[in-house]
Amino acid sequence: MNEGFAAALHTAWSLVVGFDARLAQIVSLSLSVSGTACLLAAGLGMAAGAWLAVARFAGQRALVAALNTLLALPSVVVGLVVYLLLSRAGPLGSLGILFTPAAMVVAQTVLVLPVVAALTRQLVADAWHGNGEQLRSMGARPFTAALLLLLHERLALVTVMLTAFGRAISEVGAVMMVGGNIDGVTRVMTTAIALETSKGDLPLALGLGIVLLGVVGAINALIALVQRRQGAHEAATSALQAA
Repeated sequence: MNEGFAAALHTAWSLVVGFDARLAQIVSLSLSVSGTACLLAAGLGMAAGAWLAVARFAGQRALVAALNTLLALPSVVVGLVVYLLLSRAGPLGSLGILFTPAAMVVAQTVLVLPVVAALTRQLVADAWHGNGEQLRSMGARPFTAALLLLLHERLALVTVMLTAFGRAISEVGAVMMVGGNIDGVTRVMTTAIALETSKGDLPLALGLGIVLLGVVGAINALIALVQRRQGAHEAATSALQAA
């Protein structure tokens, strides 16, 4: 291993285990921005996805296709649109939040909203085929029944939220454009890694990379745990019904 890289990796690890103040500030802002964006997207996306799963109207299939297309929406396109909306010449320029964490939250919310809505729609649609008619026979209206199904599938919703959070925290393009990557103000893990690498400051970039990999790894582990518990719960329910 190259001695320079080995030294940089050792310094990076020291920054991580030593809770370096600069690294901690960047990580804290990243978690705060992405967490807030996911909560906002959950409120809108789950309601929209549940409604879209049970509603019947002309153009529904086209709307579902459009929603699924938005799953691959490039982050730089989201950044461009939000930038134009929040710039001084834009319709929301009076808010004065461009190049602030608030603008980054808006961008990440727009980015992960289709993820939450599409996964929720599929979740409710699958549950509707199994239990929808039973709820309808009890007098529940379609949207009410969809919300009840969401409550029943709460473990799967945890997976949806973890997936959305993973998408948000690993994003770089949109937050770079609307946040400006300002040191101590809008610099998050992904933008800091890009900047520090270009500057040649490998220890900080590697340290942030280690933390980011740890966060993503923890998310994947939690998703696997939730899916395992969900599978065990479904198996137990099926066994009780068979008995």
